[in-house]
Amino acid sequence: MASKYVQVYTDLKNRIESQALEAGQALPAESELMERYQVSRDTVRKALGILENQGYIQKARGKVATVAGKKTYTFPFEKLASFKELNAHLNRQTQTEVENLEILSGADRIAELFGEAGEEEVYDLLRIRRIEGERVIIDHDYFRRSVVPKLPLRACRDSVYEYLEKEQGLKIGYATKEISVQNAGEIDRKYLDLGSYDLVVVVSGYTYTLDGCVFQYTESRHRPDHFRFVGVAQR
Repeated sequence: MASKYVQVYTDLKNRIESQALEAGQALPAESELMERYQVSRDTVRKALGILENQGYIQKARGKVATVAGKKTYTFPFEKLASFKELNAHLNRQTQTEVENLEILSGADRIAELFGEAGEEEVYDLLRIRRIEGERVIIDHDYFRRSVVPKLPLRACRDSVYEYLEKEQGLKIGYATKEISVQNAGEIDRKYLDLGSYDLVVVVSGYTYTLDGCVFQYTESRHRPDHFRFVGVAQR
């Protein structure tokens, strides 16, 4: 079970992301939060400290904390969610553009992607994500056709995970993720509105079904100025 301060942090974060607490709105006083969650003042301050470090709230000495007006886009690193799910409760304009959807059948390339032989075909999907009109994410995904035999264009424009779970009955379990910072390459300059930036934040990894079968390799390339990848680590 999560520590008490993590429970308080998670509940307040969810209320902010769902806009139950709106930008500029004051949070309850520490004493009220102590009573509401039945925790100590130290526990409340730990939770508020995490929220402040992640840009969810603003605190000033002698004043109650307020919900921050966030320009950055927070991606919870410990959560496996689609782009559509991450943006479902946020008041911002988003758009997905499908640049490429094709079937690859090269054995060497497939083995290179998934680290194993035997897969005959994979879907190669390239999408550009716009937030507030700006092209800020490149999502490049590969899906094993032995697990994902069909991948319609409509699902790629909307939500692949929603399609796989609701229409194909796939049970998505977990993912491994790796973050790196790389020099912007030709594909980044072509598809992202980089401006003066010459670096991109790259999140890559594998996604598995609930029974441990890898079905997706993904590489997401992010313009660096708008994003914060956050999580809570416990000892």
